[in-house]
Amino acid sequence: MALHLALEIDGAGSHPGAALATSILTDRLLSADHLRRTVAIAENAGVTLVTLDDSLVGPARIDAVTRAAFVAPLTSRIGLVPLAHPAVTEPFHLASQVAALDHAATGRSGWLVGSGPVPGARAALDRPVAEGQDLLDETRDVVRVVRDLWDSWEDDAVIRDTATGRYIDRDRLHHVDFTSGGTGPFAGPGLRDAPDGGRAPFTVKGPLIVPRGPQGQPVVVARAGTVPVDLVDIVLVDSPETSGAPLTFLDLHVTLDTDRATAVDRLAALDDLVPSTDVLRWTGSPDGLVELLLSLRGAVDGVRLLPTLLEEDLPQIVRWVLPALRVARATPTPRPGATLRETLGLPRPTNRHATLQETS
Repeated sequence: MALHLALEIDGAGSHPGAALATSILTDRLLSADHLRRTVAIAENAGVTLVTLDDSLVGPARIDAVTRAAFVAPLTSRIGLVPLAHPAVTEPFHLASQVAALDHAATGRSGWLVGSGPVPGARAALDRPVAEGQDLLDETRDVVRVVRDLWDSWEDDAVIRDTATGRYIDRDRLHHVDFTSGGTGPFAGPGLRDAPDGGRAPFTVKGPLIVPRGPQGQPVVVARAGTVPVDLVDIVLVDSPETSGAPLTFLDLHVTLDTDRATAVDRLAALDDLVPSTDVLRWTGSPDGLVELLLSLRGAVDGVRLLPTLLEEDLPQIVRWVLPALRVARATPTPRPGATLRETLGLPRPTNRHATLQETS
């Protein structure tokens, strides 16, 4: 059974002390050239998709969706899945940005749904930001309306009829009239607090300003428990388990032996800078990681590797881990021109409005 490999490539690495350990390299790690080279390395190694985290604190950088759009025309096989947080991004703009990314990437885009508190959000937005159950409710509503907006253009809405001067068939554009639910002390994205202190429902009107993308809908990736599984294509889990979603990927933090030091010593040095959090982690040799990944076939559909220190762990993954998995025929290799959905074995979603017209 095939096991897809995803790779988190943002910043210095997944360990909270990674940025301190590479502080002298910060400018280079955030450069466009570093991003281009890192994605190229992952694509040439046969990685199914890369994710790009995002943050409102730390070194200034361009948002994850824009960074993914930058490397989109420079790649041909790898999936590009940036994080965008529903709590800090207006739903209509979020839907437009990810849809535009799907066009730029010729159908290789996805959306990693941000979850949990967003450090720095209150200062950046100058308004209260949802927390706890209010944040979960808001996240659910945003994902639902984003998927509605992606269907607001039917596949053949763009006709480019030069004889009549028509660019679109307006009958194949559909208005989305969405009002969020839930109550609480926070305003929805882009709206002020309700006068009575409750959460003012946010409203979104359609259609979108971007035609339906090559995939129909970009691949939606979310952590387990944050979004209903009927709205998600890939669920990220912290232990091998089924999620009820079409695909389940395991998040695995990776610290590998290098020529410079053992994985145990490397992790200890980083923990001396900032103690690591309680996550599922492999600490050891590349060969041991290969054995672990082979054992996960059938338990999950894929594994997202989060290198502890990107500059040191990525070369080990590319040099030793991925080639061994290819020899074992354990991981599929994306082919040029395939959409991310095709690589993952996911069907292209039928536009709900076209379905309604067919059945009416």
